[in-house]
Amino acid sequence: MNGELLGEKKKLITTLVVVGAILALFLAMKTLGEIKQYGLIGKDMPPTSTISVSGKGEKLATPDVAEFSFSVIKEAKTVKEAQDNAAEKMNEAIALIRGSGIEEKDIKTTSYNIYPKYEYRKSIALCNEWGCPPGDQVLIGYEVSQSVSVKVRTISDAGTILSKIGGIGISQVSGLTFSIDEKDALKSEAREMAIKDAQTKAVVLAKQLGVKLVRIVNFSESGDYPIYYGKAAGYGLGGDDMTSSVPELPVGENTITSNVTIVYEIR
Repeated sequence: MNGELLGEKKKLITTLVVVGAILALFLAMKTLGEIKQYGLIGKDMPPTSTISVSGKGEKLATPDVAEFSFSVIKEAKTVKEAQDNAAEKMNEAIALIRGSGIEEKDIKTTSYNIYPKYEYRKSIALCNEWGCPPGDQVLIGYEVSQSVSVKVRTISDAGTILSKIGGIGISQVSGLTFSIDEKDALKSEAREMAIKDAQTKAVVLAKQLGVKLVRIVNFSESGDYPIYYGKAAGYGLGGDDMTSSVPELPVGENTITSNVTIVYEIR
């Protein structure tokens, strides 16, 4: 009798131990799950399904600013002489530009360089039947160059100013371009057009796929660069080929372009 009671007691203890272990494991798993869930509180869950659409917007505008650059290059035996000659000619050019109504903020030196000038020479007197000795690099002088960029805000004056620059013997004139001074408003309008274009495409695509647009999860913009339809360049002004006539400079139109990509979460 006592043996049977002892056996039953052992079975009960074993059962309680197993149940306790299962309960402890259950509680541990639940706690772990709650901890993971707590860690995600306040965090945005990444979307599982998305579509990507692109849009493009363009704004045309007439350029209102002309820009060009010119250089003065002088050579002489000494650095001082070369600098003095270059400064004299550059000062004459800048005075001319100022006299044409260009403000100081629109006249900018872009480079100033001094280079030694060498000449390779051989001594014929030292030559013999076996040949001539190597020649030497001989310093023969210095070259000074200064480049200046000019912004012309009254665009109709650009041709006249270029003619005046050529008239004083400056032939290194280049890079005449026409641009829009205040592009921010045009960029904003082009971007707005691109976004509307992308949104329209997204609605159509969602309908074709049989899904619903939930929210925007990503946005990017590229290609925000002006396309120049009006451009000119002035080269070889002045010197013997100089002409006193004012060149006609058509400015055309510029295009401000915005390309956007929008990523939508769908369900």
